[in-house]
Formats: sequence, C-alpha cells, structure tokens
Amino acid sequence: MRQIEVMMNKYSESHQNKTNIAIHAIAVPSIFFVTLGLLWSIPVPEFMQHYNVNFAHLCAIPILYYYFKLSGPIGAAMTLMTLVSFGGIKLLERADISVWQFSLVLFVVMWILQFVGHKIEGKKPSFLEDVRFLLVGPAWWWGHWLKRMNIGY
Repeated sequence: MRQIEVMMNKYSESHQNKTNIAIHAIAVPSIFFVTLGLLWSIPVPEFMQHYNVNFAHLCAIPILYYYFKLSGPIGAAMTLMTLVSFGGIKLLERADISVWQFSLVLFVVMWILQFVGHKIEGKKPSFLEDVRFLLVGPAWWWGHWLKRMNIGY
C-alpha cells in the first residue's frame, strides 16, 4: 500500500463521527488558510521585499513538494488550495483587514472546534501520535473531493 493510502486510512480512523467530519470539513481548510496568513504576516528582510516574497511563499515550497511526493493529484489540489489561500490573503489586505489578527483569531477558533469534534468522536487527534498528520488533514479533506470527482490519489 502506498504511503498516502496508509496515512489517509490512519487519519480516517479518528474521523468517523459525522459531526467531527463536518467540523473538520470547515476547520481543516480554514486552518491551512490562516496558517499561511500568519506566515504571510511575518515581517521579511528587505531583499525578500524586493522580490515580493514572504515566509508563506517560502514555506509553501517544501510543503507542496511533500504533497506531490505523497500523490500527484493531492499535490495539485494542495497547490490550488495554496493559490486560493494566497488570493484570499490579498483580498483581506485590500479590504484593509489585519491579516495577522484575522488569522490568529480564526486559527484559535478553528483549533477549538477541532478539539470539540474529537471530544465528540471520543478519539484523540491524529497529530498527537505523528506530527505529519498536521499535513495529512488537508490531503484527507481533498481526498473526499477527489473521490467525488472520480480522481484517484
């Protein structure tokens, strides 16, 4: 069995309850978005400003590499999610909304929701067993959508 299948199956074990799944369907992509927002908000050195690059851009590269190593379709889906997240962050900036404040509040709220979901599920979050599951969560979310579109991962 491929590593992506093993990890997705293991992640699914602690995500069986419909309420927990629904919470994760909202919280997982939100946490991905606001994590990028927090990284985006870290002040960058002048040489990075010159190239219009920030820490969200730099962190996205190895993360997307990891997803592509797991699965081409998951890597492509996560690239789309990353680009949409970057667009959303730019929209926040254009609306004169503090990206770091918005991201921090939503980050805390979404993590609380996820822990509530796991309390309902009666199982601890997967990342407490293996930190890689912090990255598997968004892949698992995409896995549901890819299956609906009859795209294997």
